[in-house]
Amino acid sequence: MPRIKLHKLAAVIVLAATAGWILTGEFSSVGSAIPGSDTPPVEDDKVAIETPLRTVAVVVPPRTMHSRTIRVSGTTEANKHTRLAARVGGIVSELPVAKGSPVDAGDLIMRLDAEGKVAAVDMAKAMLAQREAEAKAAERLAKSGNMAKLRLDGAQTALAQARSQLEAADAELARNEVRAPFAGLVDRVAVEKGSAILQGAEIATVLSLDPILAVGQVSEHDLAELEIGNTATVRLVDGTSLEGTLRYISREAAPQTRTFRVEIAIANPRLEIPAGMTAEISLRADMVQSVFLPRSVVTLSETGDLGVRIVTPQDLVDFVPIDLIDDTPQGLVLGGIPDDARIIVAGQDLVKTGDAVNAVEADAETVKRLVGQLAGPVN
Repeated sequence: MPRIKLHKLAAVIVLAATAGWILTGEFSSVGSAIPGSDTPPVEDDKVAIETPLRTVAVVVPPRTMHSRTIRVSGTTEANKHTRLAARVGGIVSELPVAKGSPVDAGDLIMRLDAEGKVAAVDMAKAMLAQREAEAKAAERLAKSGNMAKLRLDGAQTALAQARSQLEAADAELARNEVRAPFAGLVDRVAVEKGSAILQGAEIATVLSLDPILAVGQVSEHDLAELEIGNTATVRLVDGTSLEGTLRYISREAAPQTRTFRVEIAIANPRLEIPAGMTAEISLRADMVQSVFLPRSVVTLSETGDLGVRIVTPQDLVDFVPIDLIDDTPQGLVLGGIPDDARIIVAGQDLVKTGDAVNAVEADAETVKRLVGQLAGPVN
């Protein structure tokens, strides 16, 4: 029997092993799994990426007491203003005043020609003297029993009539005169000496300018903030700044504008401030607790309300509506902000209510600027 060569025997063995491996079917899983691996398959869904918190600068501003300022436009007016008229007709015989003349209460402004009224007064005085003498004589006779009581009563009645006639004559004579009803300034004289006037004709205009009044109209929203005695600053059109006191608040609104008249009394001893000047009135109400902030801090909420954004103790953004107390050249004076509120002063327009943020204290320069501006408003 012929002998099989070694290489042929090795080929037969390899062929048999290959055929056996193919018959097991394990070739289809090559590379599809790694034994002992715990790595989960990668899903096709969106992978969640954590967003870093936005950093905002916050500050707790110092608080101060500040009075709410209500600004209105107005004009100056005389404290008293009257047009004097003639009570009877006649010829002007005396006119001792001129335009611009100062007068005291009771000073003569004009006198008409008496035309016999002085004689009527003199006659009434003489009649009164006679009736007084007759009444005294009748009283003596009545006491001694030499005159009946009825005649005494007649004498006393005649005396009363004489007194009444004198009072009527004096009153008629007084109608010829026009006198100043109060101390002030004669602003206008409408007659001339020697001219004839009728009853009711205008004689002169007298103004009382001390105190002078600054008069304006406040809205119904500001009415509750004002009280009689509040201080006010009045700036005239020529730049003059004056201090005054609120002395009157109307309790009835103007029907067209729904505003209320207010009057501020200002001392004017030299009568330098005339009536009718344009004035800007700044009324100061009672003092309230407030904070002073730059205008850039104020922002709008999602609903359009004006306010500031703050950071809560949980580092969440919240919105606080503000109460505008005063608007000064240096910034805004605001009320309605909670105590110890951390107000966002940088980044407030990049966040919204409910956002979680990384709140950091504002830099020293920002804090210094806020504290420096706090000295700006005048309480």
